[in-house]
Amino acid sequence: MKTLAVIPARYSSTRLPGKPMIEIAGVPLVIRVLNNVSACASVDRVVVATDDERIAALVSRHGGEAVMTPPELPSGGDRVAYVAREIPSDYVLNVQVDDPLVGADMIDPLVAALDGDPSVMLALLVKRIEDMEEVRANNIVKAVFDGGGRALYFSRSPIPYPRAEGGVWYKHIGPYGWRRGFLLDFAASEQTPLEKTESLEMLRVIEQGHAIKCVTAARDTIEIDTPEDLLKIEKYFSGL
Repeated sequence: MKTLAVIPARYSSTRLPGKPMIEIAGVPLVIRVLNNVSACASVDRVVVATDDERIAALVSRHGGEAVMTPPELPSGGDRVAYVAREIPSDYVLNVQVDDPLVGADMIDPLVAALDGDPSVMLALLVKRIEDMEEVRANNIVKAVFDGGGRALYFSRSPIPYPRAEGGVWYKHIGPYGWRRGFLLDFAASEQTPLEKTESLEMLRVIEQGHAIKCVTAARDTIEIDTPEDLLKIEKYFSGL
């Protein structure tokens, strides 16, 4: 199998308990993401990785595949790696359950980026920032990359620093595309200094000396983290 997509989905959430089961325009969030990913031509198998029987049962009722993961796993990335250890593939996609707008135009280019360069261990999406408030926001991860799309750095700080008018900034959005072997090695490795400082796991890849391919996305997405995000996505689907 070439490409495995894993959607990590935990029930607990401080701001939105049971978030994967919240209905978005009449469809549970996890099912909306599952359906979107299943429709991607580059994906061979889709698995929801969850630590909650309610989410697993919901996925099963909608004809999807769920794998139960240990509740003590610290992150969604660890849940993805847990599933990837059991299911052989060439590539592993980590698709966030909080992204109901993810689609083939975001996922297929990541697989193509991995196909196109064997030195790339991780491919991810970047989107040009249109609102300067996002440049200054520390919850928005900014990305800088060279002319070939190879990542130079990621930061919660404004990079490049907006000292003059007319700059261009990019942010990281959406899914990750990993080479399976590298993902498993990465998940077993220790955090690195820059990763700890910024709390960004992509920096571990860079600190280890590996290449990250930044693929430019044509459209933005709406990630669901707060009640305010729910209002935004409902307005999106209602056409307001």
